[in-house]
Amino acid sequence: MNLTPSEKGKRDAGFHAADCVEDGMVLGLGTGSTAYHAMVRLSERRNEEHLSISGVPTSLQTAIRARELGIPLTTLDDHPCIDMAIDGADQVDPSLRLIKGRGAALTREKVVAEAARRLVIVADAGKLVSQLSGLVPVEVIPFAITPVMNAIRVLGADPLIREGKAKDGPVITDNGNYILDCRFDGISNPGDLEEMLTTIPGIVECGLFCRYAKKTTVIIGEEGGCRVLKV
Repeated sequence: MNLTPSEKGKRDAGFHAADCVEDGMVLGLGTGSTAYHAMVRLSERRNEEHLSISGVPTSLQTAIRARELGIPLTTLDDHPCIDMAIDGADQVDPSLRLIKGRGAALTREKVVAEAARRLVIVADAGKLVSQLSGLVPVEVIPFAITPVMNAIRVLGADPLIREGKAKDGPVITDNGNYILDCRFDGISNPGDLEEMLTTIPGIVECGLFCRYAKKTTVIIGEEGGCRVLKV
């Protein structure tokens, strides 16, 4: 199969992360195409090496894919502290702060990231940026959508309700909420913005991941192999 450089980078990063997993680990399983590559490799290792693992999925889609690949699933009720989470990112800055959630699973991804001893982010080189900017996804309970949008405009963004591609109306998350895509031209202090957004009543979570940098490893798939970044 012929892969674009970007797709090859995603696959290589996902495989590299999966090869770092040790027998007996409980893993957070991220949502999206790059995290899926890691799951494919984990499935191969289970078959070839009899690797014993279990996974906490961050979305219904991930749970379905994990079952198809034969990866046993568990929950945070059974394992409130997990060994490692493997996930993708939409942007990564030099301090390993992230924008995530353009796949609408940001709340569960953040819950799993919080529970994980290590957060391993897999991405292609195109996800590296000098400064976080652009769309920041925000999950909002439907009851609060209008006042939340007004509050976000005060912060300088233009929030839009994310619409479904194969359905009329808004995207509904696995938690039954809406996603606002909030466009910021530049984010000079992502940590402050994350705190401001998540203190607005009605917002469940935002797609800025700033407080996990110390336990984050970023694996970038690029021509010639994988580059591993840590702070």
